[in-house]
Amino acid sequence: MSTRTSGAAGIVDQTLESRYAQVRQRVAGAARAAGRDPAGVVVVAVTKYAEADQIRALIQLGHLDFGENRVQNLLHRVAMIDEFMARRRVLPHAGHHGRGPANQSIRWHMIGHLQRNKARKAVELCRLIHSVDSLRLAEEIQTVASRREDPVDVLIQVNCSGERTKFGCPSPAALHLAEQIDTMVSVRVRGLMTMAPLSPNPEDARDTFARCRELFEEIKKTGVGDGRFDILSMGMSGDFEVAISEGANMVRIGSAIFGEPKILIPDEEDED
Repeated sequence: MSTRTSGAAGIVDQTLESRYAQVRQRVAGAARAAGRDPAGVVVVAVTKYAEADQIRALIQLGHLDFGENRVQNLLHRVAMIDEFMARRRVLPHAGHHGRGPANQSIRWHMIGHLQRNKARKAVELCRLIHSVDSLRLAEEIQTVASRREDPVDVLIQVNCSGERTKFGCPSPAALHLAEQIDTMVSVRVRGLMTMAPLSPNPEDARDTFARCRELFEEIKKTGVGDGRFDILSMGMSGDFEVAISEGANMVRIGSAIFGEPKILIPDEEDED
């Protein structure tokens, strides 16, 4: 059961707060064990199964990076949070737990499989698209983004586990895809994303993460991205510490923060 406290600072889910604190501690511990600065690891809170008040509570705790698997869910989440943030700016003490400026912007990440016909909304709403796995999708994003002033940051999703049920370009094709995206004016390739096979043993993910890190370093050495190829998105609730030990600087965490979902929606887009 979650416990709640109320007062002038608003209502905060204490169980969520403790889970979030524990995740931050585990991320920091894994980074230090790997000889890295914990501040260099970005936690993307996956909101697929989160309740609206949980997302608002996490924002009250100062968290800004959130990820969604589906564009339709993203539209609802963004609208809800935009309204919440607008209220905070007008009434900074209403629903504000005091751990982050009310005027900061939420950074949305598209982490699930992206269909080309939904690219426009993802470009409009997201700071980073993690799941570019084909030249056709990159070209669609380029077409949409060409109307913008700033380029769109993307990651190439690579199927480093070799599972047929996983989205992602094959590992041998990743460098060529990165080079092709690098020629686009309005799309900026920032790194790689991968998913490991689901397993109760986190160590089962290590080989997949190690292969992706090696590929990431190989592509980075080519100069693709003009020095901005610097994001390696790997790891979820069950294996993010292994991912960090293998070089991840962005992890996608859902259930470890928000708790186990009440209803599972099994599909091949699941990130958590």
